[in-house]
Amino acid sequence: MSTENNSGAYISHHLVNFQVGQCDGFWCFKLDTIFISLFLAGLLIYAGYRIGKTLSFSKPSGIQNVLEMVVEFVDQQVKDIFPGKNRLIGPLALTIFIWVFLMNAMDLFPVDLFPKLFSFIGIHNLRIVPTAEIDTTFALALTVFALTIFYNIKIKGPIGYIKQFLFHPFGKYLIPINVIMTAIEEIAKPVSLGLRLFGNMFAGELIFLLMALLSLAGFGAAWLPQVILDTLWAIFHILIITIQAFIFMLLTIVYLGMAHTKEEH
Repeated sequence: MSTENNSGAYISHHLVNFQVGQCDGFWCFKLDTIFISLFLAGLLIYAGYRIGKTLSFSKPSGIQNVLEMVVEFVDQQVKDIFPGKNRLIGPLALTIFIWVFLMNAMDLFPVDLFPKLFSFIGIHNLRIVPTAEIDTTFALALTVFALTIFYNIKIKGPIGYIKQFLFHPFGKYLIPINVIMTAIEEIAKPVSLGLRLFGNMFAGELIFLLMALLSLAGFGAAWLPQVILDTLWAIFHILIITIQAFIFMLLTIVYLGMAHTKEEH
């Protein structure tokens, strides 16, 4: 087999999920994405519970200090952007920021580590970065979109929400164009939200795979070069995964803030 075929097979292998169901159709369950996402969510819940049980104002632990800084940072973003008050927005923004960050951070593990470990129990395909899957990012984006529709109707009323489509942005004389333009604007929110996160994380995953190919030199056992190359890229990638989590959280606050105001946008 040629080097090109080897490289293509290596990358293709790492981009196949551990999945069941009718994977040539709609009902395909990507078990690795589902379980890793749920595991990280459970880890987040457990960590929050444990920290909450051991809070200390006199001698705070290191993890408590980190969490307090994150909470204060997110709280400030909500105060600066979100109009009015809603007890859901702060916890939602915090959950999104930390959960998306944790899912992104799975990209920092060596690409061959978990696939190799799980191969010993018969699982030969595994992807450990949930946000490198478009299913995950669109599920998150559509959840935010559903909340924006809910609060649009709750705050503005059904008639007010319909008027937003009829008279925005060009007034009452161009209603057909207004409906089309506003519908495109609304649909673009979850599409851009989901694609932005997916695109950045998928690109990062591919870069890690290309670095692994360079260091392994045809599936060799040169683990040390791979670790060095991955470490150099990971240092920069930490900034990327943090920014992407921040942007997803920020746009969530912005979209929900727009839904809570009766002014036209």
